Amino acid sequence: MNPSEPSPIRILLADDHALVRRGVRLILDREPDLEVVAEAGDGAEAIALARAHDIDLAVLDIAMPRMTGLQAARELAALKPGLRILMLTMHDNEQYFFQALKAGAGGYVLKSVADRDLVAACRAAVRDEPFLYPGAVTALVRNYLDRVRHGEEPPDRLLTAREEEVLKLVAEGNSSKEIADTLFISIKTVHRHRANLLHKLGMRDRLELTRYAIRAGLIEP
Repeated sequence: MNPSEPSPIRILLADDHALVRRGVRLILDREPDLEVVAEAGDGAEAIALARAHDIDLAVLDIAMPRMTGLQAARELAALKPGLRILMLTMHDNEQYFFQALKAGAGGYVLKSVADRDLVAACRAAVRDEPFLYPGAVTALVRNYLDRVRHGEEPPDRLLTAREEEVLKLVAEGNSSKEIADTLFISIKTVHRHRANLLHKLGMRDRLELTRYAIRAGLIEP
């Protein structure tokens, strides 16, 4: 590289399907200003790699094991406030879209049109400009108009971000020790979060928590 040229945008790519990661990497690496420097197979691995690598942008799938892309986005936004985050997903879904914005993502790209939109979205994210697919723009405007019309604000979340992370890992069958290791917290703290979950949700056991996690879109049935 010519020393006078700006260094490429360093990208962390997270998706639990290796084939998808390979395809996305092909799209990004053919651009001289974009470089994939780390790949993760789930949200927890993405956070570990973000700690270990100097990255400018995280491109995260939403539905991943251990920790979803939305959960990872929240953690990454807290861990590295200057990091830009893009969600890359197959879900053309208003609920996921609004959760992504709330989690700190600056853009939302559909996998079905990644070859058309992803490069522009990466560049927009680094310029600190939002990138939304056309359906998301419609959803955003409609949601805003509905709230203005009814004078409503959305209700507070029932669970904290950490409780949601513990819920997903419990529902996936992880032991308390595995959850503690994944989230860098003590086993005692895991037990406290689990007790809080059961109390808040009015549930008795892991099976009921798992059913709730499926309904909430944290894990796939």
